[in-house]
Amino acid sequence: MRVHVVSDVHGNSRDLARAGDGADALVCLGDLVLFIDYADHTRGIFPELFGAENTARYVELRTARRFDEARELSARLWDGTARDGDRGSTGRRAALEEAVRRQYAELFAAFPTPTYATYGNVDVPRLWPEYAAEGTTVLDGRTADIGGLRFGFVGGGLRTPMRTPYEIDDEAYAAKVAALGEVDVLCSHIPPLVPELCYDTVARRFERGSEALLEAIHRVRPRYALFGHVHQPLVRRTRIGPTECVNVGHFAATGRPWVLEW
Repeated sequence: MRVHVVSDVHGNSRDLARAGDGADALVCLGDLVLFIDYADHTRGIFPELFGAENTARYVELRTARRFDEARELSARLWDGTARDGDRGSTGRRAALEEAVRRQYAELFAAFPTPTYATYGNVDVPRLWPEYAAEGTTVLDGRTADIGGLRFGFVGGGLRTPMRTPYEIDDEAYAAKVAALGEVDVLCSHIPPLVPELCYDTVARRFERGSEALLEAIHRVRPRYALFGHVHQPLVRRTRIGPTECVNVGHFAATGRPWVLEW
């Protein structure tokens, strides 16, 4: 059995269409949407709406963790859009949703059959049922049998100052982890709370990892714990007891899936 695993797709539909080649199934650990490309300020929803120069400034503020100033900049840009195009808060939501929908239509169409997918922190779960065609199974706090192994899926992220679309409280996240029970492969978007797995060497900050995932690894002892979220981790894999913990990679940049065979 061969399964290909991707995470942090961020708009890379071209490579996603080939990600399942040679595999019996594809597993996607979320973050399909590209809101901002921190390496290329011309790509994503934000520059589409406000241009590369404003995007560069916004990225600079967020990278410096000046989140209040970043939100103020975003508000000013939207105010300008409202004056130019008569868009209030309702118009803002509509413009964002329209952009997300365009990306989802392209990305979900690229999924092979079968695909098992969960949400990332920048995804919008309420829209997924409209785009997940037959052959794509969406799981969050649920399990699936793939080739005789029990895969458990936990989507989304934990609360951060970034305020990305699908961040939830620690308690709600822990409840989803607990609902999985015994699994052979633990799949999540964010990593377990292990410092070297959570530190991004380019952003030079710790991303939020989950204590509940770490506790489940100690308790359940799955064969694998697979995740993404941290684009340039200090360590891509480590072992906790019998569990191989693997960051499957920043698919938007590499275009290559991680391969699991048994």
